[in-house]
Parts: sequence; C-alpha cells; structure tokens
Amino acid sequence: MHTGLNDEFRLDPLRRMTVFVGAYGSGKSEVSVNFALWLATLGSTAIADLDIINPFYRSADAAGMLEQAGVRLVKPVFANTNVDIPSFGGDVFSLFDGSARHAVLDIGGEDLGARVVSSLRPRFTPADTALYMVVNLYRPFTADADGIVRAAAMLTEAAGLPLAGLVDNTNLLGEEEAGSISASLDETRAAARTVGVPLVFRAALDEQAPRSWGNRMPDGTPLLRMRRTIGYSFS
Repeated sequence: MHTGLNDEFRLDPLRRMTVFVGAYGSGKSEVSVNFALWLATLGSTAIADLDIINPFYRSADAAGMLEQAGVRLVKPVFANTNVDIPSFGGDVFSLFDGSARHAVLDIGGEDLGARVVSSLRPRFTPADTALYMVVNLYRPFTADADGIVRAAAMLTEAAGLPLAGLVDNTNLLGEEEAGSISASLDETRAAARTVGVPLVFRAALDEQAPRSWGNRMPDGTPLLRMRRTIGYSFS
C-alpha cells in the first residue's frame, strides 16, 4: 500500500532489521508503526511488538492499518508483564529467516524491555541490524542532551547491541508548531555527537510539518511524516 506521505523519505544505509528503543513516553511505538508503513512501500515488511511492560501506547493497537498496508504483525503473548527475560516462539524467530525483506522490532519498557533485544542477540547479524533510540525532549529523563546520553547508555547496555543513531520525536501529543519541530534538533544532535552516532531522522505528525518541507527538515534532516495510528489510554 502506498501512503503518499513519505514518497521522498530515504535512509542510507537502510538495514533489514530496524530495532526501536526509547525512554518511557518517547513515542517509539508510533514511530515504529509509521516506519513499518513506509518500509511496506519498498517491499515485504513485518513488525514485532515486543513490549513486555504495560504501556500507554502499543503497536498492536495499529493492527488494522498495518494489515491493510500488507505489514505482518508479530505479537507474542508474554506470561506476565513482569517477566525478566521472556521466551519466544517461532513467530518471533521467523523475523530472522529472511521471509520478509524488512523487519521492525518495537521494544518497550526502557532498560527492562531492552533486555528483550539482548535475549535475541545471537540471532542478529550486525551488518543487517540498526538499533535506534527514539527521543522526546518533553519527557523528564530525556529533556536535554545529558539526559539523552544517560538514557542511551542505559538502553544500549541492556540491549547488548551498539546504538546506530537517534530519532528525534519531540512532541506534546499534537500541540506542536513548525518552529518547535525544528527547535529540538540542535539538542538532539548535540546528544548524538556525544554518544558518537548520527541523528538519523526527525519524526512528526503529518499535519504538524509544513507540506513545503516534503520529507526533509529545513536543515536537510530526513523527515518521517506520521499518521496517528495508536490510541492513547490510561487503562
């Protein structure tokens, strides 16, 4: 399915396996789903919701839109939400067999959730895998470059994989204007320099980014234009 939102969005390099982690409230599930929807325009795509903590956002909420786009959703059932190192079945392992051209892993639960990646580490091929941390400067523990650096260290240690880059998803649940979308880039880029990774792309809801930008921020940073796909609930 061709969404039309991200016709000119490009990443170089683009790895077969993309893993998204992030501190609580980063919006990484929304980014994961929209990234998978973009990948589906390039070839067969699967996404796995591997959040072992009860979150407010879940990529499984977007099942209908993913199915319509031809994205296969892998949603393992964990025994309980406090499981330390979960066990997986063939549905998750199938992501590594090459049956899908692209695979996205949505990892939640901060450092505890990132251990999911560590438990799967023997199956990852470094050359085919990119671990990205989604950043929201409006969340308390990633409100500045120092906080982002600390969170990145915690998450990558738990995941057991090197960080490939940061994704800026700074937002206030839909209250942003174009200026604030651009304003967060300097702080996120400063954190990226300290960590030693690139700022890979900016993510923003489609209606918040001027149409004239296309899929590039004014400074040239790739822009993933998103549709809201996941419901928000305190239940």
